[in-house]
Amino acid sequence: MDTKATRLVQLVHPDKGRRIALVKEPNLVLIKTYSSVYELALKAIDDSQKLTSLIESNLSEEKLDYNSIYNAESDWKLLPSFDHPESVFGCLVAGTGLTHKNSALNRQMMHQSDNKPTDSMQMYQWGVDGGFPEKGNIGVQPEWFYKGNGHMLKAHGESLTIPPYGNDGGEEPEIAGIYIIDRAGNPFRIGFSTGNEFSDHIMEKKNYLYLAPSKLRQCSIGPELCITDDFSGFKGRVSVKRGLEVVWSANIQTGERNMAHNLDNLEYHHFKYSGHRIPLQAHVHFFGADAFSFGSGIKLENGDLMEVEWNGLGRALQNNLKIEGEEEKLIEIRSV
Repeated sequence: MDTKATRLVQLVHPDKGRRIALVKEPNLVLIKTYSSVYELALKAIDDSQKLTSLIESNLSEEKLDYNSIYNAESDWKLLPSFDHPESVFGCLVAGTGLTHKNSALNRQMMHQSDNKPTDSMQMYQWGVDGGFPEKGNIGVQPEWFYKGNGHMLKAHGESLTIPPYGNDGGEEPEIAGIYIIDRAGNPFRIGFSTGNEFSDHIMEKKNYLYLAPSKLRQCSIGPELCITDDFSGFKGRVSVKRGLEVVWSANIQTGERNMAHNLDNLEYHHFKYSGHRIPLQAHVHFFGADAFSFGSGIKLENGDLMEVEWNGLGRALQNNLKIEGEEEKLIEIRSV
């Protein structure tokens, strides 16, 4: 964990538009010229320049109070820590599951009908046995899931919703890798961000083949993007608050020291697909959770506050749960 890493936020103002800023607690220092992390990173790649150097050379003298923005007391609003600024279709949101033992154990409890290991536990064990290949070798592939495009990304302070067709919704405290594909189709890692991957665990529990639709839900990243290559180990805390009461909380760990796969292996098995290396594509990729309230028998209620914090990745990510009240309705599909 790189405690001195550079951290950025993305912001928007009703009159001044989009901006990005460097975190210098308790302030945010606005960056000149560039209005998105995507644009900034692409410029660094195009010019073969270190991203941190480009940031330093474009710092303005304009400072904003971080507390008022973080607490939604300012006209400035936090955006997801990364996105494709021009098109939601330009951002692929996905992740790898069964990377942490506790996640595999929770899946085991969901789907076990006898004393035999479930498919989920077997896949986790494959990672334990072959997820840390020697440098230059290819390891066993992890579970992979699709969450959607950039439309699914929500910012710190925004609600995550259970849609009318959903059975449930619950937090998944994770770290997301942030990537951009250069003009020649080469993937570049920008850094890491705190994430709440948010899934429908009741739908998944019905049958593990429902995992795919259970993942097609909103998620959140931010408030900060940490520019670092260090993914060795992270410790943090996740909680669910109902009003002033903390109804559930847990210590969490992630990073290579706590996972069944190393970062190189997870990244290879995502970017080996040519469709994941389309020039100028953006990627948000979740790396799995160590604990979540559903595994402890907690059912979230409308308005509950989900909070995820990782030491070294900046301020905590907070999102309220929102249950959409209308009934599920058919969508009319028309012929052209």
